[in-house]
Amino acid sequence: MHPESLVRDHTIYACVMGSRAFGLATDTSDTDRRGVFLAPTPLFWRFDKPPTHIEGPAEEQFSWELERFCELALRANPNILECLHSPLVEHIDDTGRELLALRGAFLSRQVHETFTRYALSQRKKLEADIRLHGAPRWKHAMHLLRLLMSARDTLRTGTLTIDVGDQRDPLLSVKRGELPWPEVESWMTRLATETDEAATHTPLPAEPDRRRVEDFLIGVRRASALQPDPYDELVQGVVRTRGVRQD
Repeated sequence: MHPESLVRDHTIYACVMGSRAFGLATDTSDTDRRGVFLAPTPLFWRFDKPPTHIEGPAEEQFSWELERFCELALRANPNILECLHSPLVEHIDDTGRELLALRGAFLSRQVHETFTRYALSQRKKLEADIRLHGAPRWKHAMHLLRLLMSARDTLRTGTLTIDVGDQRDPLLSVKRGELPWPEVESWMTRLATETDEAATHTPLPAEPDRRRVEDFLIGVRRASALQPDPYDELVQGVVRTRGVRQD
């Protein structure tokens, strides 16, 4: 089965991410699309397995196979968890709705480690830009601040909300380079400290609910296995088109 067919015919959830989902879009913002597709179970019975992810077919579009998506979400991957909480859903079916109903099962105290580790790596890149070019990439600085806010608030409340709300204007001023770097750096340090403090009394569990997610995945795979094999359907279609006898 062609990768594009998996995205076109088997997507269970698709959303818009990036600045548009974060409430930080401007007239020049791209539209980043992310999705989850469910590869038919019979495809896993063959030597050539379906892909774990697919880039495209549209520009700025990226999709994950459901199992890979769940694996990354259970590891508290920031990009994956935020994808589950996008306010801009473009497509969803019944399986996609089941996936979204599991959003809480993926959240755990691991958010503290993964979000702050990613933020630290991005901060080091910004500091390298300053050493090499005399200034950071301000757009990246804005998104780093946003990520730290997201981590802090998730740990405080136990709920992940990706729209920045009333922080839009302050963050966009960073993107425009209107704040001096020492002030932005101080803001980052303060947010990191607040995130660490929130982690000490977060309502989130220590670990995600892996069993609940696994039960969902098994049920989805089992239901898919009862559907016609897409490869057999393709072969039968070719046979009928060519008029070849099947006996």
